[in-house]
Amino acid sequence: MWGLADAHILACEACASFLPLPPKPILQIHPDAKILIAGQAPGRRAHESGLPFDDPSGDRLRDWLGISKDVFYDETKVALVPMGFCFPGTGKSGDLPPRKECADLWRAKLLCQLTKIKLTVVLGTYAQAYHLKTTGKMSVTEQVKASEFWLEQGKIALPHPSPRNNRWLKQNPWFSTEILPELKVRVNSLLQDPES
Repeated sequence: MWGLADAHILACEACASFLPLPPKPILQIHPDAKILIAGQAPGRRAHESGLPFDDPSGDRLRDWLGISKDVFYDETKVALVPMGFCFPGTGKSGDLPPRKECADLWRAKLLCQLTKIKLTVVLGTYAQAYHLKTTGKMSVTEQVKASEFWLEQGKIALPHPSPRNNRWLKQNPWFSTEILPELKVRVNSLLQDPES
């Protein structure tokens, strides 16, 4: 974390009355980061540990990217900025949607400081609606299939790496054979090139 805005984010209580647990904003940023992971919101386990993607979803995501935990948690390489910074609670089918207050209050201020980002990895419906501006126009599957189009814009849409998406992954084997190899090559190239 860095900068004055971060101190304000860490102290933010804008949606405290709506959260099941006390506010605990969780994110990872640095002005030198080259890759931005735009996710949904921290889960309960991340809330408890204070570490984003400290769960099976994170293990799967790191595998998809082809990077180790050390690289993933190196803030000078990877920025982790979810749509909601605090655990939103649990509903009938998993975690609740990220609170909208975070994006309204903080997202633009943070993203404008991340000037070295070369690839934005956009996970799930809420992040895709914000970063890809495709609300109601394309399904998650269609956005993931359009990886070549998004990569030209320095972005890639992925399903959320949650175990809840195991069925989607089984129904869409092309994701593992076509999308992930290209993603790993792109990530490795960005992280290895000092000029990128």
